[in-house]
Amino acid sequence: MKCPHCGRGDSRVIDSRPAEEGSLLRRRRVCDACGSRFTTHERVLQAPLMVVKKDGRREEFNGEKLRAGISKSCDKRSVPTEAVTALVDEVEATLRREAAPEVSTVSIGELVMERLFHLDQVAYVRFASVYQRFDDVRRFAQLLERMSRRARRQSGNPASPPDA
Repeated sequence: MKCPHCGRGDSRVIDSRPAEEGSLLRRRRVCDACGSRFTTHERVLQAPLMVVKKDGRREEFNGEKLRAGISKSCDKRSVPTEAVTALVDEVEATLRREAAPEVSTVSIGELVMERLFHLDQVAYVRFASVYQRFDDVRRFAQLLERMSRRARRQSGNPASPPDA
């Protein structure tokens, strides 16, 4: 490892610790030439995860692009930035655990929507309206009805009787 102070490549590790829940290795080093100490972070390089778009195009998964879309959905909501970051990290980890070299945008959208539903329902509706490309009010109303049924099931309340 090249010393950031003198540029020489003679350094040695004096301490190693896992960081970020084991996904990163933090190493403390000392330069044998000048005696300076510095820290490096090592992360395992993973094979690229390819996203198959609705039109068949393929592009590499971009967590920042996903974070931007989710952040737009959460705009002016009381959703902490850390929660959005955690959601993106969780979606990416789930996709990588499935170990498929390619994943569809549909799979990614469903994972995001499931997590957004529990995080903030307004953000969920915003994300769904863009992701599912609502083209009329009827589809929007159907989504709201599905949300209501789901909320009733989760709360244990029976379905409301039909209006007379």
